[in-house]
Amino acid sequence: MLLTGNHAVAYGVMLARPAVVPVYPITPQTPILEKISDLQLAGEFAVDLMTAESEHSAMSACITASLTGVRVFTATASQGLMLMHEMLHFASGARAPIVMVNVNRTVSSPWGFWPDQTDSLSQRDTGWIQYYTESGQESLDTVIQAFKVAEQVLLPVMVVHEAFYISHALEPVTVPAQDVVDAYLPPFDPAVRLDPGLGRSWGNPVNQDLYFRFRQAVGEAMDRVPGLALQADAEYEKMFGRGYEIVERYRMEGAEIAIVAFGSMVGTARVAVDALREAGISAGLVKLKLFRPFPIGEVRAAVAGVPKLVVMERNFSPGAGGILHQELKATVCGMEDPPKVHGYLAGVGGVNVSPAKIEALVRRALEEEPVPQSVWQR
Repeated sequence: MLLTGNHAVAYGVMLARPAVVPVYPITPQTPILEKISDLQLAGEFAVDLMTAESEHSAMSACITASLTGVRVFTATASQGLMLMHEMLHFASGARAPIVMVNVNRTVSSPWGFWPDQTDSLSQRDTGWIQYYTESGQESLDTVIQAFKVAEQVLLPVMVVHEAFYISHALEPVTVPAQDVVDAYLPPFDPAVRLDPGLGRSWGNPVNQDLYFRFRQAVGEAMDRVPGLALQADAEYEKMFGRGYEIVERYRMEGAEIAIVAFGSMVGTARVAVDALREAGISAGLVKLKLFRPFPIGEVRAAVAGVPKLVVMERNFSPGAGGILHQELKATVCGMEDPPKVHGYLAGVGGVNVSPAKIEALVRRALEEEPVPQSVWQR
């Protein structure tokens, strides 16, 4: 089917069969809600579609619905995600395996509607698993995989793709058959749930030791995610013919420098790597799909022996620079002969980063020493 990235998400949601979808529309997420509404109206998607009065209320509804033992989905973007922030902590603490798609958009102020990953990355400490995708096809497939992982570790998952570059761009998308998805993703039936017959409750005040144990349990669940994500992806590839791994290597053989990227910029970086190789520069690419938990072992294995890494960021943490730049420096610290990490703030606010710009920044990184913070580039 010829679908936008957002409509591909809607089909993925339908195939995953959530029982409840609380949502509040916000640009550029709105087409996800519209398409889910169309599928429900056409009788193709049996779902309780709840239109809340705000994103905060939508996530509150997601949590309570999830805790009754049903599969739950929602979607948001930018300021909507900011308004949800309080409830994101509640969701992970309550161990509610909600799946949410966030469509990356600039955070105000100033007001803007362009692709920028700061909205989702600013939620990286809320206890949500975070996947980043580079195409509508990958977003559809990842929504289905996300439910499988979420329901094994009982943690919520955020599947993230960028405004317009993915959300509104049309591409051919293979929509799987429902019976095959059902075989891959069985119904959600948790043993512990809100049920008068079970006599369970959530959200009680606890003492310091119990709070410590709850947080430790979230950490232990996160530790299981990379292995389960790889397992879910391998099973998906076997059944559907498409797999993504959690860290992908592209032309890394003998690389003297590697681009590390996630999201839509990965596709552009592949073109740049091919051009650099043709020009005689041994460049490679490491694509991060899983950002939280950060796959330290897989990243270290991918970059071992590479002298330099270069990151082109579509996000900005004031006072620290690019977020992936900082994560990479922490990851390679302690490695034997670690690579030097160069960070360039090149795509902040949705600024287009062309293959030629990526090539130029790679050449620049080869010639200079890295600095502690990311360097602004336009």
